[in-house]
Amino acid sequence: MYQSIWQYVLVFLAAGTPFIEAMVTVPFAIIAGLSPVVASLIAFLGNLVTVILVVVFYDYVVRWNARRLESKGIRKKGPSKRQERAKRVWNRFGLPGLSIAGPFLISSHVTIFMALALGASKQAAISWMAISLALWTILAAAATSLGFDLVSKTITAE
Repeated sequence: MYQSIWQYVLVFLAAGTPFIEAMVTVPFAIIAGLSPVVASLIAFLGNLVTVILVVVFYDYVVRWNARRLESKGIRKKGPSKRQERAKRVWNRFGLPGLSIAGPFLISSHVTIFMALALGASKQAAISWMAISLALWTILAAAATSLGFDLVSKTITAE
């Protein structure tokens, strides 16, 4: 019983970790024998909670970084490759496109930070990111579960 609870706690924490997130956590949880539905839901929530934390602390981080750079006399260089890629997606598809593509391309945490930096409202950014995370989580769970079904049918057919 307790082992199972701790496994789900680890799913929550792993899904909330930048660059690991729900897309990666869900397949591992399913492979480990956890319930696909419960693991997916917990992974989604873990990822979403940390994305919301990025939004909550966004203004603080921007002000802190500006003060830090100013105190060091550093002028900001041009945009990074990630920023340029996000800007291209933003210009072409807007917040929905960036939110859907971002978690796969650059992580959900970086995506929502960039959406806010590009001018999205906090509420719209959270809403679109929640939709995106739900889609990616469902896709990861479905692909993993279907993969198991195909493997088990292949093994039993032999």
